[in-house]
Amino acid sequence: MSDQPSPADGPAELRAFLRSRRARITPEQAGVPAGPGPRRVPGLRREEVAALAGVSTDYYVRLERGRNPHVSTAVLDAVARALRLDETEREHLAALARPRPARTRPLPVQKLAPGLGQVLDSVRDLPAMVTGRRQDILATNHLMRALYLDFDALPSRERNMARYVFLNPHARSLYADWEHAARGVVASLHLYAGRHPDDPRLAELIGELSLRNEDFRRWWAAHEVLRHAHGTKRYHHPVVGDLTLHYQALTPAADGEQVLGLYTAEPGSASDEALRLLASWAAPSPATDAPARRAGD
Repeated sequence: MSDQPSPADGPAELRAFLRSRRARITPEQAGVPAGPGPRRVPGLRREEVAALAGVSTDYYVRLERGRNPHVSTAVLDAVARALRLDETEREHLAALARPRPARTRPLPVQKLAPGLGQVLDSVRDLPAMVTGRRQDILATNHLMRALYLDFDALPSRERNMARYVFLNPHARSLYADWEHAARGVVASLHLYAGRHPDDPRLAELIGELSLRNEDFRRWWAAHEVLRHAHGTKRYHHPVVGDLTLHYQALTPAADGEQVLGLYTAEPGSASDEALRLLASWAAPSPATDAPARRAGD
């Protein structure tokens, strides 16, 4: 449907992103006069951002509309400071404002980076998995499958974290704070969309989730961006109960668009004990011990 959100329209994405960043800053916060009369837009006006960035209003309007693809790094930095963007938002702004040439051929099928399968096979006491483009699940170890679900039992197109979080009812009961986790997934997808606006499988994913889930549709329109580097996640597992796990995301040199995620518990904590119990419950027998599952296996 044409009215569904899509990552493919670069200028529209840039315009919506900058409008959303302007809307969250009040004139008082920015230190600019509010001016007489009621304001027609929330947050800062275009001319106010232009003044804070040290550029003309006309130049900023062209930038926001995606009509200045050769904007300098200095101007983007000035706009980012005016809008108080964090490092991830700055990266996203640069990707949207200076898009790469359109692809002449589709992205190749993503294969697990060399060595990552062996890493997962060797990690037996921690949940671990590898995600790729669009948060596709490329590989998991047995403990990650016990924590979430066996993604490899799903059809290949459904082995995706965003589809799991928004379309699988198990996810809402697994996450202690489902909304926080789900919004993080949306923000991560937005960051990817800034780098790959012409990825047809991403467009398919965004369209499907937008049609089937109202929460996704609303949060996608907020244009938040997030890089999952590290953090904490809380779960309520049906077998071992509550767990608070810390995750660390590592990117292999062989493929910068793959992420190895490792999950740990605070030593000696109740979550540590629950994780040990989960490992014992999920431990494969020697006769059935299998290597980490890989996408396409």
